Amino acid sequence: MANKIRKFFADIALEAKRIAWPKRRNLVESTLVVIVFIVILAVVILACDKAIELFLDLVLGKGN
Repeated sequence: MANKIRKFFADIALEAKRIAWPKRRNLVESTLVVIVFIVILAVVILACDKAIELFLDLVLGKGN
């Protein structure tokens, strides 16, 4: 049992050495793309929320 566990962790270490890690520049660029996308999505959701709120205020006669 202990040999299987030892082999399992040795295999994990071997696989970790094969990983092709991204270069710092690629990582920074990808991170910026994700952050920009999240900000744009947040603005779109906010605009939709405000449009729905305005529509409901007009329909239900609130805000006067």
